[in-house]
Amino acid sequence: MSYGTADSLRSVTLDDVLGAQKMLSGVARVTAMEGSRYLSQLVGAPVHLKCENLQRTGSFKLRGAYVRIAGLLPEERAAGVVAASAGNHAQGVALASSLLGVHATVFMPKGAPLPKISATRDYGAEVRLYGQVVDETLAAAQEYAFETGAVFIHPFDHPDVIAGQGTVGLEILEQCPQVRTIVVGIGGGGLAAGVAVAVKSLRPDVRIVGVQAESAAAYPPSLTAGHPVSVENPTTMADGIKVGRPGVVPFGIISELVDEVRTVSEDQLSAALLLCLERAKLVVEPAGASPVAALLDEPGAFAGPVVAVLSGGNVDPVLLQRVLRHGMAAQGRYLAVRLRLTDRPGALATLLGVLSAADANVLDVSHVRTDPRLGLTEAEVELHLETKGPAHCAELGQALRAAGYTVID
Repeated sequence: MSYGTADSLRSVTLDDVLGAQKMLSGVARVTAMEGSRYLSQLVGAPVHLKCENLQRTGSFKLRGAYVRIAGLLPEERAAGVVAASAGNHAQGVALASSLLGVHATVFMPKGAPLPKISATRDYGAEVRLYGQVVDETLAAAQEYAFETGAVFIHPFDHPDVIAGQGTVGLEILEQCPQVRTIVVGIGGGGLAAGVAVAVKSLRPDVRIVGVQAESAAAYPPSLTAGHPVSVENPTTMADGIKVGRPGVVPFGIISELVDEVRTVSEDQLSAALLLCLERAKLVVEPAGASPVAALLDEPGAFAGPVVAVLSGGNVDPVLLQRVLRHGMAAQGRYLAVRLRLTDRPGALATLLGVLSAADANVLDVSHVRTDPRLGLTEAEVELHLETKGPAHCAELGQALRAAGYTVID
């Protein structure tokens, strides 16, 4: 069926999700469920991580894309499919189309990370770079669909896509039958809606909590209004859930079946990604870490056993470097400090000696000796330090001031 028809606005049932599960057998992996001792101790109940970051293409998106494309009529398949995405949906559509023998054209923003562009091409799609933001890319893809007759594959606002994503919920119930709370990130809402249909149909007692980035959270105001509303200029590092307006189909399901939608800050997302890497040894993108961020924010709010869905692991290496540093700073384990000292031979070595005695690990040093703001005998130094936490940061500040240094920032 084609997106935009009356049939595309039908509801999603448990039978749809069960049918999707059969269709995905041998195509999508039944991803691992890993226990987290750290989060379990924090929450005071067992916490398990559903590792969709280990799914084929690196996210859950393959599930919905495959079910949607597999359900096309022969003449629709012959016309090909088109999608717009900056990453995960692009790769899911590319692989699904390749497996089904359907030509796929994927529009991606010009600024999309190179690894994601390369992966989409490697999975067999024709990639066209257009626009600077996803809205421009989306418009180009829809125009292409209109002009060529290709079927537009929406990333979340279609029952077949939602049914495919709902197979994650079936796997959770099979792998952790005693689950009491499922925490899942929400962008447009396809994954959360699918999981809610599957889980609430079989276990209505299970609490489902959705999580959004607070600077890109369209669902809370939409739920209050009773219909989808737009958030202007959503901004978050979690591009997988950076959606300015809920989908019509998922919104109807989420408003009925999801128990709560929470928001998390950028600092919390960074800390969650860092925790997944350090404690669980899992590479997770910021959107995929959003359920963990919610657990870190208010661990006592979740009845266990808890399952947190790690929705994806496709993080650009450059972004990963920045997010890890941000996460360390949020935890008080990274400190940037700027100070002034007397410009004389050995002054920098003396400063480093003070930091060494205070057990700080110096990552980077910038030494400025000529600047109109400085006196004739002054120099300014900016240091990036790895620390042991907030208390250690305070100790470093005290040690520097005690040694006679003027700490500017």
